[in-house]
Amino acid sequence: MVERFDELDIPAWVGQGPKEPQIRDGIAELPCTQGPDGKDRQMTGSSPEVPYLADVWARVTDLDVVSGSGCRVTTMSGEEYIDFTSGIAVTSTGHCHPHVVAAIQKQAAQFIHAQVNCYHHNLLLPLAKALRAITPASIETFFFTNSGAEATEGAVKLAKHATGRQNIVVFNGSFHGRTHLTMAMTTSKTSYKLKYGPLPSGVFVTPFPDLLHTKLTDDDEIDRCIDAFKHLLMTQTAPSETAAVILEPELGEGGYIPSPPRFIRAIVDICREHGILFVADEVQSGFARTGKMFCVDHYDIEPDILIMAKGIASGMPFSAIGARSDLMAKWVPGSHGGTYGGNPVACAAAIATIEVLTADGFMDNVNARGAQLVGELQRMATDHPVIIEVRGLGLMIGVEFDSPARVAAIVAGAKANGLLLMNAGTYGSVVRFMPPLVVTEAEISEALAAFEKALIAAA
Repeated sequence: MVERFDELDIPAWVGQGPKEPQIRDGIAELPCTQGPDGKDRQMTGSSPEVPYLADVWARVTDLDVVSGSGCRVTTMSGEEYIDFTSGIAVTSTGHCHPHVVAAIQKQAAQFIHAQVNCYHHNLLLPLAKALRAITPASIETFFFTNSGAEATEGAVKLAKHATGRQNIVVFNGSFHGRTHLTMAMTTSKTSYKLKYGPLPSGVFVTPFPDLLHTKLTDDDEIDRCIDAFKHLLMTQTAPSETAAVILEPELGEGGYIPSPPRFIRAIVDICREHGILFVADEVQSGFARTGKMFCVDHYDIEPDILIMAKGIASGMPFSAIGARSDLMAKWVPGSHGGTYGGNPVACAAAIATIEVLTADGFMDNVNARGAQLVGELQRMATDHPVIIEVRGLGLMIGVEFDSPARVAAIVAGAKANGLLLMNAGTYGSVVRFMPPLVVTEAEISEALAAFEKALIAAA
């Protein structure tokens, strides 16, 4: 029996130093490494620990990391990288923030699993009160679960119970998760749901404004999408059948595209007119990511239901559904639940995270660093015409390029320069910047220098 982690027999070939990726058909392919059977293992889409780990995870890098602190991660071989992936916008307070770590350690010594059906532990209500203080005024009551997809499914179940209606509407370019229902709701890429059909019915798709690529004026494109939503309600899902409209206020996987203000407000107004619930999916954009606590705060709108995850607990698996109390009161007791929802250690991490995010000056730094990032990227766009657009809010910034192949080369080059980035967008033509919200001015400058070096090399 292995008593300690450091006694594990880790193969020597695990954690070998990074190798240069090859660009093939615009895709960064990481080179092969030898597995325990002496055969080459392709690192893209597979893990070197074959056969112990499933190959289903698509890997952004070939790195094997052992620690993280703030904006940096360290590999098994001792190399350090600036992590601007933040675990896909999760480590809001940075890796292993001392305040969050202390809260986790303290709670882990008191109660690790207190199943909510069996008994309520003493952090459920404090966390609900903390969330009530920072969410829009319409959000009054909370349900806790484990992931963004689980929270999204729960939000749809709540909307159906509360309204007695069966259909939902989502938008082109959206990403809502990887479960069967949330795959049906996801429209950013077909690869997320390829060969998984048939998927659940009752999901209808309406256009999201594409101000960059349309040949129309901005106003005409927004009008086109508003009219398309109205047409959908007349032709495919009647208002009396439509429980909810679910929208990411800033598209995430779809390319880091903020909703045009007139568009999102019109959608909310139409929902109000027909008694359709407006659900804000803030899994990626919530918890100060966009320079306000929630992205909807930029638009002065109040959702009926708010979906929260990722940055809520600094990396602990945790998510929440917030809603009007009258809606939650219609959710039939026993009709929804979960074994791990409201886990006390994760609740402790969420409370500590909120304390960090609401500290004096924290949001000021998010907005200052966002302005620094955007300013430098716009300067690069002037110098490098391959940059088509710089967009986003706060520290949720997308840079669209002229080709997916260039993005693949830049992401690979940035890694070679010590910076971890990811792409986004239907075609993979966007580099997304989502650094930990504790990032410093010096770290932004260091990251941008690595990025521009990769940009020049890929030109």
